[in-house]
Amino acid sequence: MLTNRSIAFKLILVITLCSIGIFTTILGYNYYHSRLVLIKELESNARNLTLASVNRIETVLNGVAKVTESVARSLENGKQTHKERTALFRSTVAENSEIYGCGVGFERRAAGPNPHPYVSHFYRDHDKIICAIDNSSNYLYEDWYQICREMEKKEWTEPHYEKNALMTTCSVPFYDITDGVRRPRGVVFSDISLDWLTELVASLKVLKSGYAILISRNGTILTHPIRELIMNETIFSLAEARKDPTIRALGKKMIKGNEGFIPFTNINGIKTRVYYAPIPSIGWSLALVFPEVELLAEIKRLSLTGGIMALVGLMLLTMGVILIARSITAPLVDLAKATTAIAQGDFDVELPPARSQDEAGALTTAFGVMKSSLKEYIKKLTETTAAKERIESELNIAHDIQMALLPKIFPPFPDRPEFDLYALIEPAKEVGGDYYDFFFVDDNHLCFVIGDVSGKGVPAALFMAVSMTLIKATARHGLPPEEILFRVNNELAHENDSCMFVTTFIGMLDMESGELLYANGGHNPPLHLKRGGGVDWLPISGSLMVGAMEESPYRRERLRLEPGDSLFLYTDGVNEAMNARDETFSDFRLERSLLALQGSKIKDVVSGIMANIREFTGEAPQSDDITMMMIQYRGR
Repeated sequence: MLTNRSIAFKLILVITLCSIGIFTTILGYNYYHSRLVLIKELESNARNLTLASVNRIETVLNGVAKVTESVARSLENGKQTHKERTALFRSTVAENSEIYGCGVGFERRAAGPNPHPYVSHFYRDHDKIICAIDNSSNYLYEDWYQICREMEKKEWTEPHYEKNALMTTCSVPFYDITDGVRRPRGVVFSDISLDWLTELVASLKVLKSGYAILISRNGTILTHPIRELIMNETIFSLAEARKDPTIRALGKKMIKGNEGFIPFTNINGIKTRVYYAPIPSIGWSLALVFPEVELLAEIKRLSLTGGIMALVGLMLLTMGVILIARSITAPLVDLAKATTAIAQGDFDVELPPARSQDEAGALTTAFGVMKSSLKEYIKKLTETTAAKERIESELNIAHDIQMALLPKIFPPFPDRPEFDLYALIEPAKEVGGDYYDFFFVDDNHLCFVIGDVSGKGVPAALFMAVSMTLIKATARHGLPPEEILFRVNNELAHENDSCMFVTTFIGMLDMESGELLYANGGHNPPLHLKRGGGVDWLPISGSLMVGAMEESPYRRERLRLEPGDSLFLYTDGVNEAMNARDETFSDFRLERSLLALQGSKIKDVVSGIMANIREFTGEAPQSDDITMMMIQYRGR
């Protein structure tokens, strides 16, 4: 998609995208890290504010509890008269502004001469302290009395309305201890108005619209921004009404006296953060609630500011890149037009001047040098091409001459039924170094030879022709194979400045007896295919290649061929043929292929081996000639 775009466009696009990625990463990390820091800081502030409020509430409640306990101990330790008790309760209410009312409820027969239970209650009425006496026994069954008496310890009641004010009562039991026996005498109680507590909790603000809520030990809502919920709902009834398990889970944690900081969705569906902590002395729980949107507002503002700054910086960067890109690409455009003309063969076109010493200027200068060099090169190439065409013509002629030197008519001696022979050569290049030959030295002895000259091309072909000529001329004298190789070796090795050599296998087959005399000059060992089945490798003689060193000895070997036996000869281009995976055809595959083709006509065997090699190598080019020859002895 970008291949047809200009360098300037690609440069601008890449730098812009990279810059966007860098800015986005920085802003994203800054937003994420700032959010974590702000939430942690807010949690700390919320905890401090919550615990400070809890401590303020605890101070008041503990003070009321201590006053109530002090009054209870006074009644327990002394035998006050009615007048003294009245003075005690009046002074308690008068001297403790946080106490709305204070009183005592007696057990039956525990109030002196009066056998009936009664309760005396002293409470504020504007600037007066009123005393109310209740002679009924109903109070014996009220929570402030009954729970405290049964639990035998200080208790706080659930909040309740009294005289149109929300109150809670602290109750402390007191006893008559006679002869070490403790008997309940009654319960001292103190009422406190929760108006101050409501105002305290309502005054707690976090961020702009954060608020605080207070619930009792049973989950009753005591303070809430929605006033209709106060004393009319519990946190669990809200959870049930809204089918919201998260509200129920929060309520359970709060009434258990836990402390924590959690994300929470309030009853209006707004995502918030809640910090809650218990009020231990009374068993209530206080929670601070603040919306996340306000928490993240400052972060978003900072991120927006950073984003705008990044956008402005990106625009300035893009403008700078455009200017630099144009200064680079403008001379390149002119240079491209000139090089197009050069590519079309116009070597006299004027190149744009090098206006600077940067890479573009250096490229323009280099193109000028290239134009001159290319012009000279084309001139020389024209001359070289003409010379190459002449050489190729000569190579083609040499190839034809080389192929003409090799026997190509099969069967070569149709009037000789004692044997059959077939050969095949496939040069790796136009002119190769492999060869084969066969001829009768007399009426009863067939001489055959196969060789592989070191190197390729015309030198190898010339060396091959000389080798063939020398072998054929020497063999006509009726010499044994080892002597033929010895003499040919001395001729080729003498003044061999090119250091070329030829691996040669030569055999002399007796048509009457089937006896084969042979000598091997460093060539691949042939394979003996027996008429009854099986393939044997001829032993390696260990002699040197022909032409490598003067006076090198060669050893004669014997083999008797039975009628139907065959001899397979080849050059190293067969077993070293290579495929695209750099695997060779190998001696193992050659032997396996011969076993599979055994029993076929020798032409079919050679052609089958060639087909197997081509299948193995595929399209992989071969670096060596492939030559094969096969002789089958039939006998007379």
